[in-house]
Amino acid sequence: MRIIAGRWKGRVLAAPTGQATRPTNIRARQAVFDILAHAPWCELQGAKVLDVFAGTGAYGLEALSRGAASASFIELAIPALAVLKTNITVCKADAARIVPADALRPPEGAAHDLVFLDPPYGQALVAPSLAALAAKGWIAPGAVIVAELGPGEALDVAEPLAERAHGKARLKIWRYPG
Repeated sequence: MRIIAGRWKGRVLAAPTGQATRPTNIRARQAVFDILAHAPWCELQGAKVLDVFAGTGAYGLEALSRGAASASFIELAIPALAVLKTNITVCKADAARIVPADALRPPEGAAHDLVFLDPPYGQALVAPSLAALAAKGWIAPGAVIVAELGPGEALDVAEPLAERAHGKARLKIWRYPG
């Protein structure tokens, strides 16, 4: 795994051993950032990013590398938190903040305008975690939401901005109402 573009382009990211954390396929991540970079409805420069179920932090670090103002990383798994801290240190990402918490029971937070949700597959965690995060103030009205879904997972979104499939991953992007 590596950072695809921006000031940290080519920087290699560590990943936890074992099957507990599933890093996003680099092609899927590339597709997401290609969409965001060319979309009239998303401004990555200066964005406040939230990377939920952060794992290695690849989504949030990629956003910082490409000009996001800040990134908060929500992760609960101890091995992933250790790797996330290492990846933030290696990138010298001063605008990064780790929040060791359960996305279904987050602490109070500040509003973010670009949110990445990459939960474990097969557990239908996108909708409940998004509701929990919004209730605690983490999601700005009109925020752009990027969710990665696993095989067979369904998520109804009234007006998707973009949808793509990459291997087992299905990507869905929409604007958060509110």
